[in-house]
Amino acid sequence: MQKPNLNNLRLLISAASPKQFPRDGKPQIAFSGRSNVGKSSLINTLLGRKAFARVSSAPGKTVTVNFFDVDGKLTLVDLPGYGYAKRSKEEQAVFSRVTDGYFTSNPTFDSLKLVLQLVDVRTGPTDDDLSMIQFLVDSEIPFVVVATKADKLSRAALERALAEMKDTYFSEVDVTLIPFSSETRLGRDTLWNEIYRVL
Repeated sequence: MQKPNLNNLRLLISAASPKQFPRDGKPQIAFSGRSNVGKSSLINTLLGRKAFARVSSAPGKTVTVNFFDVDGKLTLVDLPGYGYAKRSKEEQAVFSRVTDGYFTSNPTFDSLKLVLQLVDVRTGPTDDDLSMIQFLVDSEIPFVVVATKADKLSRAALERALAEMKDTYFSEVDVTLIPFSSETRLGRDTLWNEIYRVL
């Protein structure tokens, strides 16, 4: 696949239900993780933009699936952040419907080529993260784990955190673990290589 022009970007739709999901058949790369783990910052860094994907000032507020078209060649899918305790029951129901729907009721599910599963490297995966990763493994959905906020740790501490994460959580599962920082752009090229690999 020819590399897309990152200057040619647009928001396709903020979908509030599976009925609104795009059906154009273009390959999709999805971004999954808990609220405030850095999904919008990751998308902005990948695209070389400061504020293309909105960084919410209120974690957990977004309950839509945002589809971003990249040069007409692929679609980046920003899934709502999970694990936000202050959501009302109604908001949690909406969240479950649109997020679960992306994986279970998506009419173009075959277009999904890779999930970037974000985990805060400082804390390691939460129970929600592990549940999501287990779902991806059981469903045989290709994914990589992105260890965000890597700039918050020293190099030695980062290496220890990554090693501990692998040994504690992923010793029995073949998982690609990529450290990432939106501040230093660490991991940006590696993630693009993973994306190109599956397209």
